[in-house]
Amino acid sequence: MERLGIIAGGGPLPAIAAREARMQGLKVVAVAIEEAASFDLVDEVDAISWVGAGQLGRLIAALKRERVADAVMLGRIPLTLLFSRVKTDLEGILFYLKLKDRRGDSILAGLGDVLTKEGIALHDCRRFLSSVVLRKGLLTARAPAFEEQRDISFGRELARAIAQLRIGQTVVIKRGTVLAVEAIEGTDATIRRGGALGNGGVVVVKVGRPDQDMRFDLPVVGPDTLAALEEAGATALALDADQTLIIDQEKVVRTADRLGMAIVAD
Repeated sequence: MERLGIIAGGGPLPAIAAREARMQGLKVVAVAIEEAASFDLVDEVDAISWVGAGQLGRLIAALKRERVADAVMLGRIPLTLLFSRVKTDLEGILFYLKLKDRRGDSILAGLGDVLTKEGIALHDCRRFLSSVVLRKGLLTARAPAFEEQRDISFGRELARAIAQLRIGQTVVIKRGTVLAVEAIEGTDATIRRGGALGNGGVVVVKVGRPDQDMRFDLPVVGPDTLAALEEAGATALALDADQTLIIDQEKVVRTADRLGMAIVAD
């Protein structure tokens, strides 16, 4: 592999991967989604093209123009764009019409199939994100208390069930009661909704799927997640090790310790 293509959505992951790939000696070419990606990515890559979220033909053409045969897909592309007026080309329209459903991972898997047919292989994104892959263990000074651990065990079972159904990957629990289940709104909104319903004191569990496709859609937490947890009055967060990406871990742990929150990865 001499060059890497990054199909870039929002957030810091595309830039983190670009820096790591360049440290590995690769030329990095980004195709950035106009409605999501940060313009700061320009400074981290060797070449960049901008395409609309529905412009599949332009995306493929940009990768081929730069002779990209290996790529990763990183960053947030809100599913709510499906209900907005996004820029769509003919290839994008045909792609959406062929989908059996429009759940997030169905769209990503379908895109992966299209790229493979075009001679572009999508890789496990962790290959270029080693610095942010979450390792097993207790992250914070405080471990979950007995009641929190009971909610974590209960929440893991439920979260894995909804993840298997490809609905979401996060649940909010309080004293054995399910307050919120993630769907299209995303993790942070789910946390805030559960915290409001439970009047604080909630436990949040976020998991990967048993059949997680490591090419995309890995769970991600970071400072924004901690802000949502603080607003929700959460006391504990449980995550899956090796299948979760954590942005700015030192800041996350420092904030959690200040709040007296427990974070554990199993």
